[in-house]
Amino acid sequence: MALAGLFLVVFLVVHLGINLLLLADDGGQSFSAAAEFMATNPVIRVSEVVLFGGFLLHMIFGVLVSFRNRTSRPIRYQHKSQTRTAPLSKYMLHSGIIVFIFLVLHFIDYYFIKLGLVAPPAGIERHDFYHRSLVLFSDNGYSAVYLIGFLFLGFHLNHAIQAAFQTMGLNHSKYTGAVKVAGTAYAVVVAGGFMVIPLWFMLFR
Repeated sequence: MALAGLFLVVFLVVHLGINLLLLADDGGQSFSAAAEFMATNPVIRVSEVVLFGGFLLHMIFGVLVSFRNRTSRPIRYQHKSQTRTAPLSKYMLHSGIIVFIFLVLHFIDYYFIKLGLVAPPAGIERHDFYHRSLVLFSDNGYSAVYLIGFLFLGFHLNHAIQAAFQTMGLNHSKYTGAVKVAGTAYAVVVAGGFMVIPLWFMLFR
């Protein structure tokens, strides 16, 4: 689960970089060029299969680990102990489920259209993701849904990165603090970067 999660962490940086091109004042040329490259490059096409495998493995192992933890002590403690466990760590499964629901919505909006499984809106070509984004984010309610999704993604990432290093045995008093800071910074930058996009459309379009 940790290795699959770290693989997805790398993917998010690439995905964010491409999506931020939506904000370029060039009528969507930069974003469309990047999207076309991602859709036609054979290496990227193979990477998509690996990416979905990473998603699937991360979700399956996440559920299994949560189930194992719960069944290891079926009877809960009557009094909760005062531990130093981060509050978000107790709700990783919950935030993961919310992120999963958001991803399904995101796939329907974009990836399933590209595959031809979902019809694009009237007047928009199947591979025209720039104008598809304009239509989606012109709806403030829809933009708010994306903002909530990215917010929970940030919460999930904040603890997940730290937990992944610990799971792989890469925790030490000398650098654990730095890992926590880097994980939090990554979560804020990535989630915040994604949130900038619907906010920009809500405020300036």
